[in-house]
Amino acid sequence: MTVAAAAQEPDGLHVTFGPDGHQAVFTSSWLAGYAVPDVDQRCEDAKRLWSARDFPSGPPVTSWPAYASNDAVRLRCLRDLLSTGFMLLSGVAAKPGAVAEVVASFGYIRETNYGRLFDVRVEATAANLAFTCLPIGPHTDNPYRDPVPTVQLLHCLTNSADGGESGLLDGFRAAAQLRAEDPTAFDRLTSTPVTFGYADATTDLQATRPMIGLNSAGLIREVRYNSRSMRPVRPRSGTSPAEAADQMREFYVAYRTFAAILMRPSLTLRFMLRPGDCVVFDNTRLLHSRTGFSAAGGRHLQGCYADLDAAESTVAVLARSCRRRAS
Repeated sequence: MTVAAAAQEPDGLHVTFGPDGHQAVFTSSWLAGYAVPDVDQRCEDAKRLWSARDFPSGPPVTSWPAYASNDAVRLRCLRDLLSTGFMLLSGVAAKPGAVAEVVASFGYIRETNYGRLFDVRVEATAANLAFTCLPIGPHTDNPYRDPVPTVQLLHCLTNSADGGESGLLDGFRAAAQLRAEDPTAFDRLTSTPVTFGYADATTDLQATRPMIGLNSAGLIREVRYNSRSMRPVRPRSGTSPAEAADQMREFYVAYRTFAAILMRPSLTLRFMLRPGDCVVFDNTRLLHSRTGFSAAGGRHLQGCYADLDAAESTVAVLARSCRRRAS
């Protein structure tokens, strides 16, 4: 099939197909519906970058019953997830497995070697820092996966411990801050491949990516930051010992500069998760953390992973449905 001729008309585009001469008119409104967005929807230009100062009253909270029963509320919350990188729901049943209902409202569980769901609580023989009462610095989860789970959920079942405050940090905002303050460090972290790894008796995972990922237009699109799973950086092949030493020194100086930005209190939004609260966030962008807490109190979160493409699809379908009801 070939296009024999195409002519712009007031109501759209008139196309004659060859060789049979079939004619079709594509209206302006139809063509507009299939226009390719000017901006990569996953990159910094499509997001609302923020610091803790932008939420003086804490993170916005939406009740689960309102979210689950009202399409307009669910659409608003999911748009917040895509724009600011997170949403916080209250009143989710504080029972094991309820986090799966939250995922089902916009997508599907991404099962990993940690299972469909995983529990975050103190264990006597902890194999992970998350299963202790110690503080955990800002990080993204599973940077050793390719692809990385793009959405994470944490649902609070019980919390009677002293401490254990949760934190969220906009990694795109922090990376943009690094670019503004130290362009050389930014260039180093966007161009140096970093290997992240995880291994146990049944799993051996590795992924190699820059700590700050850019799209083809040079815009920030991903942050992978997890000091506990980062492997030592290797020099580029074929370099002399002196050049290798310089490359490694430059990387670690840039890494330290970025880490110092991430530790600025003004960037981390802190809040306490109460039973029934469920936080949902973009794991390719937001870093999460927690303060230490007393082992004497009970603190039990249940989590899982999901993916942004399902949330994006649900937003598109809900928006279409809301437009139809409004017309």
